[in-house]
Formats: sequence, C-alpha cells, structure tokens
Amino acid sequence: MAVHKAGRKAGRVATAVVAAALIGVAASACGPDGGDNGGADKGGKAGESSSAAPESKAPESETPEAKAPEAGGSGAPEAKAPPASGERLAKVPASVKGGVITVGDPKAAHTVKVYEDSRCPFCKKFEEGGAQALVGPVADGKVKIKYTIASFLDNNLGGSGSVNAANALRASVEAGRFPQFHAAVFANQPEEESDDAYTPAFLLKIADKVDGLRGAAFDKAVTNGTYKKWVGEAMKAFTDDGIEGTPTVLIDGKKAAANSLYEQGAFAKELKAAGIS
Repeated sequence: MAVHKAGRKAGRVATAVVAAALIGVAASACGPDGGDNGGADKGGKAGESSSAAPESKAPESETPEAKAPEAGGSGAPEAKAPPASGERLAKVPASVKGGVITVGDPKAAHTVKVYEDSRCPFCKKFEEGGAQALVGPVADGKVKIKYTIASFLDNNLGGSGSVNAANALRASVEAGRFPQFHAAVFANQPEEESDDAYTPAFLLKIADKVDGLRGAAFDKAVTNGTYKKWVGEAMKAFTDDGIEGTPTVLIDGKKAAANSLYEQGAFAKELKAAGIS
C-alpha cells in the first residue's frame, strides 16, 4: 500500500509501494506529517488513519481573501462541470449541526461518516470512486452521510484553499445546493496538492457550474468568508473525533477498509456487508 502524507511544511511522502490490482490505485491518505500510525492495514480502530494526526489548530480567523474578484476575473481558471451523479442528490436534504454537514434523510437507517479536506488528492479519488456507490442509497433514503470538512492542509502546505473551500461548502448548504457543489469542488481540485487554487474567485467560477447556486447571499459568503467561524468548528470536530488523516470513512461506526475507498465496486461491497445496497 502506498501511504501518502502531506508534510508539515509541504510535500509528499510515499512509502511501501505495493501493486493494488483490485482497485487500480494504491490506498492512501492525506495527513500532516511523515509518521505512520498503522491505520487500517495494521488493525487500526475506527477513527484511525494511515497518516499521523493533524495538530488541533483551527484555521486562522482572518477573512479568506475578502477582496478577491468576482467569478470571471482574470486571475481565476476556467471550471469544469461536476459529475452528473450529483444531480441525483439535488432533492436530498442537507443540514448543519455543529461542525458537521448531513446529507440525506435524517431518519435513514444507516449513517456513513466522511472526513475530508478539499485539497487532499485522495479525497478526490474517493469522491470519484467509492463514494459513487453511496449516491443511490442516499437518494433512496437508506443512508445519510455526515461530512466533516477539515482544513489542516492549509497549515501543511501554506495558503488558504482548504479554508476557502470549506467556507464555500458551508454557504452552499444555505443555498440548497451542497451535494452538487461538493461534487464540483472535488471535480475542480488542482492537479498538484500544493497549488493553492481554491480562491474565492475560482470557487465562484465552480459555483457557476451548479444550477441555481449563484446569488447575492452565496457570493457574499464566499467572497467575505462569512462562515470562517464554522470552518474552525468543523476542524475542531475533526480533531475531537480523533481522526488522523483524510479520507476517513465510517460505515455505521465501523471504519471502511482503506483499499475499498477508491473503486466503486469495492466500496459497494463494504456497504453491502453493512446491510446497505
């Protein structure tokens, strides 16, 4: 298994590379330093990951790029459209409690907890792979997903992209478009983890790809960092839960196998084993 970890000052550490024929990519995670606590492949308990724990440091209180230009400014790249699967969740409710965003019927029998950082490349692989197996069960009311959006990679890599993205994701809940925007944010993740691409201007361009998302309230929240306090609450929830890297996924309280996260069929088997299909 190749274990990816983001260092405290930026960079990547890859160790113990073994072919992963089943899923086509190595099971990996983003974390804040080069230590390896063993995680899933060494019998780690729920909440553990293959990377070391982030410092319990909330994002800076400064407003992220409050004077960034509107979408269409010359500094922001063009955005890609989100995957069509996000539209299946367009009518699914999303709500916020504390630092957690819940998507799906609150009374759903099963709960999947997802811990992510928007700058983490392995979270993108999860969203494009294993997470696709959740779309149907969530749309059908069988599962609710509880997202905890971390922002520790800003501390590791510099910049404010994780904080900016988390703030915008929180704003999209108020606009009633969180599932679609969440998919769009990961679809537009920069190729290099160290690129601080999630500026307010670029996040607004991403929002242009989600029907009905742009509006005065959303745009102001993204540009002015309206939910920066909530971003700190979400990071605190991440550390309080003892999570040590991203992505970490719990299915009804049990940690999903790391080597199931990046391929839809493999993660569907994990869900089926938990009684979800």
